[in-house]
Amino acid sequence: MRNGQMTITQMRNTQITVFGTVLMDCKGFAHSAYRPDGRNLGSVRFVHGGVGRNVAENLGRLGVPVSLVTTVNEDGNGRAVTDHLRANGVNTRHIAAVPEKGMGFWLAVLDENGIPAGSISDMPDLAAFEKLVGERGERVIAESGHIVLVLDLNEALTKSILALARRFDKPVYGLPSNFSVIASHPEVLEGLALFVCNEFEAERLFGSGPLAGMTPEERIARLRSFAQSRSIGRMVVTLGAAGSVYYEAEPDEAGVQAACPVEVVDTSGAGDAFFSGTVLALAAGRPLPEAADAGTRMAAWTIGHPDNCCTALGELAGRDELLMPLLGYFRKG
Repeated sequence: MRNGQMTITQMRNTQITVFGTVLMDCKGFAHSAYRPDGRNLGSVRFVHGGVGRNVAENLGRLGVPVSLVTTVNEDGNGRAVTDHLRANGVNTRHIAAVPEKGMGFWLAVLDENGIPAGSISDMPDLAAFEKLVGERGERVIAESGHIVLVLDLNEALTKSILALARRFDKPVYGLPSNFSVIASHPEVLEGLALFVCNEFEAERLFGSGPLAGMTPEERIARLRSFAQSRSIGRMVVTLGAAGSVYYEAEPDEAGVQAACPVEVVDTSGAGDAFFSGTVLALAAGRPLPEAADAGTRMAAWTIGHPDNCCTALGELAGRDELLMPLLGYFRKG
């Protein structure tokens, strides 16, 4: 595998394994103009979250063979998360239940437009996750065709999973969560088959000022330069309503993907959905421009839904002219 490009043999192993954490999300939706310094009427919902969990559910709903490697609590919340994933097509045999801090919490307030106005994350204790990877990581990665890794676990855990993936020559598709590990250790991006981040995270990585003030050509130039400096096979920067820009090393190709028009309900799961659709297409052997298009469609469906994952994802993808052939690839695999 060169620059994250897969051989034919690797492409035919359709098993995708996700390494990431589980969070319980508490979301408050403002019914009118949100006032951070006052009282606000709205609705409050608890939903299953966590970047890795969201990606696994998205892929499972599409009928993709996917496993999630993570920890949950030995309580009703942990059982509910595991049961929900299993019911939606995710292999849960590598989810370990632990007495406490096996999963985290995310508290978010969304304004009247469905845009997060503020949030606090309470991350899980990763000691049990490290033990799980130490015991099962080698076998799980050896049996997988593709690895999805939430890069902000902790430095040791992230680097150990990357080392195993390199040892078994498996493509790694990486994405951030809280950006803590990536900010301190950007070397974890070296050699990724795919890295997706948003414009604000990209600005921190590029060190080149706000992307919003740049032309599409300038954004692409910054993206290409950074991806080449880190030997990243493919990289996408999402830009919200402005769509995304992408770069693929082989062939040396870059471009702009427009966003889909959508009525916004909740944007908090959009990035995970975009990433899921992009990985879906790449794992099926499709080029990055097509993969970014697939991710954009899945993000739009999720933005119009109040949960972190669109419950109609499988039905919508099954009727979509771009997504439908991709789903067929995994059913044959």
